[in-house]
Amino acid sequence: MVAEADLSHSRARMVAILGGLGAALSWAIATLASSRSSRLIGPMSVLGWVMAVGFVVAIGPALLAKPVPLGPGEVAMLVVTGISHNLGLLLAYAALSIGRVSLVAPITSTEGALAALIAVVLGEALPVLTAVLLACIAAGVVMAAVERSADRPHGHDPHATRKAAILAISAAVTFSVGLVLAGRLGDAGVPPAWVMAVSRTIGVLVIALPLVVTGRFQLTRTALPLVLIAGVLEVVGGAVYVVAATGDTAVAAVLSSQFAAIAALGAFLLFSERLQRIQVVGIVTIFVGVTALSVLGAS
Repeated sequence: MVAEADLSHSRARMVAILGGLGAALSWAIATLASSRSSRLIGPMSVLGWVMAVGFVVAIGPALLAKPVPLGPGEVAMLVVTGISHNLGLLLAYAALSIGRVSLVAPITSTEGALAALIAVVLGEALPVLTAVLLACIAAGVVMAAVERSADRPHGHDPHATRKAAILAISAAVTFSVGLVLAGRLGDAGVPPAWVMAVSRTIGVLVIALPLVVTGRFQLTRTALPLVLIAGVLEVVGGAVYVVAATGDTAVAAVLSSQFAAIAALGAFLLFSERLQRIQVVGIVTIFVGVTALSVLGAS
């Protein structure tokens, strides 16, 4: 009996490890693809295509999910969660269109830390260790957004870095609202597939359709594979994370939050992005803080 329990625990841990890594890899690749496509056709068109592609991917699982009754509160939370997801992506894509992935992705990954702050505002207690980690993450964000003129690459616009950082922070704040509400929807028994499908439906109706009507829905041959990759992997990453969290929430949260590190490494290898020393220190501080907060919050 003990051996069976140990085997079951090992399997659950393996599901969490593989799922967490799968989610991180999916989101990292989606971030890299969105970065390039946002510079080709603009953040709004990228979001429209990502939502349209994501809708096609998500609608099947949503229709097959076990139906549950929804009250006005759950419906409102679904809508607000969808709006926050779309607005967060739009802000993130705007940041990626002018800033480096290695700067934008780590700042955006602080969404979980900001969700913790929102939970505190809503009445949850704030342990001392959590407060310290949040302060470290905030310090990391400030350092990541700093550039010294003496080390600045020739022709680089310092205002673009600051604007990208502000947009990334705004995206993280917006995403954090959706995270808090998605957690409450999960507690209420709402299928995760419904959350993803509603978000993409809102994106299609509010973003893609108006762009089509006004003739501003752009797409180029170069951008096509990028928006397809981003649209599919945004959904896949979310679905894989849900599976991973059923095995071990702490492990899944820690590993999936490392999408920013993978994206930063990918940007270094693929796009030859370079950061100043103080920015590297800031990003490492963010990674450590987010990881520690994930472990603390899921324990």
